[in-house]
Amino acid sequence: MSRAIHVFRTPDRFIAGTVGEPGDRTFYLQAVHETRVVSVLLEKQQVQVLADRMGLLLEEVHRRFGTEVPPQGAELDDASPLVTPIDAEFRVGTMGLGWDADAGAVVVELLAATETEFDESVVLDDSEDGPDAVRVFLTPLQARDFSLRSERVIAAGRAPCPLCGEPLAPEGHICIRTNGYRRGHSFGLTPETDEED
Repeated sequence: MSRAIHVFRTPDRFIAGTVGEPGDRTFYLQAVHETRVVSVLLEKQQVQVLADRMGLLLEEVHRRFGTEVPPQGAELDDASPLVTPIDAEFRVGTMGLGWDADAGAVVVELLAATETEFDESVVLDDSEDGPDAVRVFLTPLQARDFSLRSERVIAAGRAPCPLCGEPLAPEGHICIRTNGYRRGHSFGLTPETDEED
């Protein structure tokens, strides 16, 4: 069976989003053009890597080609949730990122996870061999918007412990930095026995 490549040359949206409660969220990327919606499943770390690399790519494109790039602190244009129902095409295994100078666009390619090895030349290629893929062309503004939204989606998870940085769970947290002890406990000492004369 030949591979399916879902191409979005002028997407209305390309966003990261989640389903579920903090600590138990499932991450998706979703490309939308008019009534066509394609969603893929991936890990939180993959979203972070893609957002970080996209920001670096925009800086490099500006430096090398002088392409106008929206500033880092730009306002988020699209804060709407994912389009539902969400029916993931596949789980992302490999991601590709590039710059199409002719189109003036950031190109994102998401390839399905597969157990069989494939030649890396299938990334951003239309050959019949290789895993299914989603290929999206983004304007610099859309790419910056994607990075900004992704950072907010990632940060919306569980708050980090101020001591160890691990996520705080609603049911409590045993911090490795305090050896399991909690602040504010006297551990059997009364103020009288704790003081020196």
